[in-house]
Amino acid sequence: MKPGNTKAIEEMFNSISSKYDFLNDIFSFGLHRLWKRKLLDILNPTYGEKWIDLCCGTGDMSILLASYMKSSKNITGLDSAFQALLVARERSRKKHSSIEWIHGDAIETNLPSDYFDGLLIGYGLRNLSSPEAGLREAFRILKRGGRAGILDFRSIQDGYIQRLFQKIYLSMYVVPIASVFGLGKEYSYIKKSLVNFPPGSEQIKLALSAGFKKAEYKTLAMGQMGILLLSA
Repeated sequence: MKPGNTKAIEEMFNSISSKYDFLNDIFSFGLHRLWKRKLLDILNPTYGEKWIDLCCGTGDMSILLASYMKSSKNITGLDSAFQALLVARERSRKKHSSIEWIHGDAIETNLPSDYFDGLLIGYGLRNLSSPEAGLREAFRILKRGGRAGILDFRSIQDGYIQRLFQKIYLSMYVVPIASVFGLGKEYSYIKKSLVNFPPGSEQIKLALSAGFKKAEYKTLAMGQMGILLLSA
C-alpha cells in the first residue's frame, strides 16, 4: 500500500481497529500514553475550551483529553475510518462520555472556521494524502490564538544510530508481532509512511506557510517521536 492513498489507508485502519489499542500498548510498552500525556501537559487544555482530535482513530487521545480536562463537553473526535469510530463510540459510551464523534476527512472537515480553541493529531498527519493540506485545514478551524499539537513518529534524516534503531524496531519487532495477529502487512505500512513524511524542520515550514504564527518541534523517546507545537 502506498502512503497517501486515502481509501486504502481508511480500509487499513478499519481492518485493524479492533486490535489497534492493544497492539499500541505492546509496541510502545505502554509509553504512547505517556507521550500523549506529555503533549497535553504542554498544551494545557482547560475546562470550557473547544477541542478537536483530528484522525482520532479509536478515540484514545480524545478520551485522554476528556480525562485531562475533567469534562467531555466541547470535545470532538473526527476520523475517516468508520470501524475505528465505532470502537471510539463504544469506549466513550462505557465512560458515559459526551464526546462528539464525526465520520469525516481531516483535510476537508466541513466544520466552521475559527471555531476550536485547540486541536490534536496523534499519529495521523503522515497518513493524510497531503500533510500540508491537513495543516491548512487545522489552521482554518482553529480560533486565532488557538493552539495545536501533533504527535507522530519522527522522520529521521540524521543520526545513524537513531535511524538504525527505528529500522530494526519496525522491521524486527513491530511487523513480526503484528504478523502473529494476521496484521503484518498492515503494520509494515508504518515504515513506508515515513519515507516521504516531512522531518520536523520541514513540518515547521509547512505550518508557517499554512498560516500558523508560531511553530516549534520537540523530540521524544530518544528522538524516535516528534511533537509539532503550533499557535494560530
